[in-house]
Amino acid sequence: MKLLFDFFPILLFFITYKFSDIYAATAVAIAATFLQVAISWLRTRSVPTMQLVTLAIIILFGGLTLYLHDEQFIKWKPTVINWLFGAAFLASHVFGQKTAIERMLSANITLPQPVWRRLNLGWVVFFLGLGGANLYVMSYFDRDTWVNFKLFGMLGLTLVFIVLQSIYLSRFMTEPSTKEE
Repeated sequence: MKLLFDFFPILLFFITYKFSDIYAATAVAIAATFLQVAISWLRTRSVPTMQLVTLAIIILFGGLTLYLHDEQFIKWKPTVINWLFGAAFLASHVFGQKTAIERMLSANITLPQPVWRRLNLGWVVFFLGLGGANLYVMSYFDRDTWVNFKLFGMLGLTLVFIVLQSIYLSRFMTEPSTKEE
């Protein structure tokens, strides 16, 4: 459900693009991201840092797209966001007591420290690779292909990565112990 909530602005961007153009889709994506942040705030009285960064980037790159009427800015947004997240995860690997992925997931799962570090580096590589894939698609394919990749390709790659990560993590999961009476 959270993944769907995170992809909500991208889905609305895609639908709007199919019925209108990239500029209307960009405006809808900006509004949807504002709505996403507002919903987070209303539900929890806090907004995750990743959502705030995404909002700032969509306002900047989407705003430039609309103001300058140049679609290249909105096409750069996924790369910038993914590379920023990759850099943040890498920085957490070097600085601080816990990695970014450990801070996000440690309330739900317990893993040995080396596994947290490998998992965090996996996310670094994933974010950097996804940003690079976006650059490749936006540079060598037409706009329609890029829009399809933005929704289906990036979502698909993310789901595949999460499944592979789950398979990897399953080796380190233990069953909770129960007391026999």
